[in-house]
Amino acid sequence: MNSPARPNILVIQADQLTAKVLPMYGKPMVMTPNLSRLADRGVTFVNAYCNNPVCAPSRASMLTGRLASAIGAYDNAGEFPSSIPTIAHYLRRQGYRTCLSGKMHFIGADQLHGFEERVTTDIYPSDFGWTADWTKTDEPYSPSRMSLRSIVEAGLCERNLQIDYDEQVAYHAEQWLFDWARDPDPRPFLLWASFTHPHNPFITTKEYWQLYEHDRIDLPRVPFIPIADRDPWSQRYAYTIRADEHDISEEHIRTARHAYYAMTSYFDALVGRLLGVLDRIGATQQTYVVVVADHGEMMGERGSWFKFQPFEWSVRVPMIVGGPGVKRGYREEKSVSLLDLLPTFNDLVSDGKGVAPVDPLDGASLAGMLAGDNRGRDDVTRIEFLGEGVYAPACILVRDRLKYVYCRNDPPMLFDLERDPDELVNLAARPERAEVEKALHDEVMARWDYDALERDILESQRRRLFVQESLLQGQWSSWDYQPVSDASRQYVRGAVDPNTTATKAKRRFPFVPPVAPDHPRDRRGSGESAGTPTST
Repeated sequence: MNSPARPNILVIQADQLTAKVLPMYGKPMVMTPNLSRLADRGVTFVNAYCNNPVCAPSRASMLTGRLASAIGAYDNAGEFPSSIPTIAHYLRRQGYRTCLSGKMHFIGADQLHGFEERVTTDIYPSDFGWTADWTKTDEPYSPSRMSLRSIVEAGLCERNLQIDYDEQVAYHAEQWLFDWARDPDPRPFLLWASFTHPHNPFITTKEYWQLYEHDRIDLPRVPFIPIADRDPWSQRYAYTIRADEHDISEEHIRTARHAYYAMTSYFDALVGRLLGVLDRIGATQQTYVVVVADHGEMMGERGSWFKFQPFEWSVRVPMIVGGPGVKRGYREEKSVSLLDLLPTFNDLVSDGKGVAPVDPLDGASLAGMLAGDNRGRDDVTRIEFLGEGVYAPACILVRDRLKYVYCRNDPPMLFDLERDPDELVNLAARPERAEVEKALHDEVMARWDYDALERDILESQRRRLFVQESLLQGQWSSWDYQPVSDASRQYVRGAVDPNTTATKAKRRFPFVPPVAPDHPRDRRGSGESAGTPTST
């Protein structure tokens, strides 16, 4: 069996899973036995945030340890430059085998970004078709055509696109782990298994739907706020997703939340499958398991759905870590973010002596926190949103449980998350909070070169919209990833290994050496003994 001296890392990522529905984050009704067991033997980061509440920028930021604004990956069609080092580059540089199974929503021609292997395609497009356009201010602009159809059509299915995809992601991740275990390659691994559940549309199978009693599904903590009474950002966002096209009833809300809880339980089952393979190949004790999501889901709170917003349901994500030396059952209260993964992994694989960062990182290592030591850690997180629904950069600072939201075209927002967890009372412009508001505003201005960022985004949008329209003329050449499968080497093939028994023996795990030496005739054509396990 492959048994490296250094630890492996398995990242299991959900899509649009808000921390606020999970039992380790205070929601006991949602059934996630595998995540709960991982939390019991590891660390739960109670206040973990994404750094951009939309898929592609969040993932690009997470992989690079840098804010999306620093690398130009502004929106869901923001190009992710190939020259920016990622977690996969850093670990590969240190002798790790790196593989991606599932969604990462890379925009551009590079669909690997440092991963040595990629075993599935993506579920979302890699082109510039979803570019935000801040020049379109007469009516809301939604390049991905999102709507509340996902809510009014929520419910049951036998199969759907997301299940098709996640079953493929799980299968290939499981298979890759077994192949790794049988391979003589001594390198430890970074395997990133990225699923699309519980992203809308909110539909699920009977198996998981029946885990919950429909009449006991709770309704939002914050009831519907009329669009006219919402803050300007939330008003624009409501029209961006065409919230005024549908009358959403209480039953629609209950059904959508029921399906979302069921989809979360399905994701948990996928987690269990991968953890089960780690057990079966004997790698659990030497593997860090990290469960995260790219952003949250509003779940009908305030009358809003999906993400794209600064509120906690949209920006809070699960972050649960188990593995060697991790403090069991520990709950870390200080604020952390997805930016912290790169420096953390860089430390974990090298006892704190990892590769020196090529660029200044916006995240900081959590290695000490995994052992229960949070000394020296500031309780601050930076979040930004640079896509559709705003017309200027939205910069968000969470410091010591105060959240400050600044967007040039909108009135600022300031929330005390400790006293007002539902973010119902905007403290901005109140005289008694003037000093703290000014301090947070000054910090935002110091951390972001706001005017330059706005100019850069508008210029990027203009270029990408032009390029996308041009590429749609004539023959379209896709950037989407096409997985490579060489069936000529995968199973029993006479030209390269005519000994059927030996070929099958090599793929048995655990490997069983032959009771007698191979006959010379059995080795002809294969060039190797049946006693040597090989990979596909």
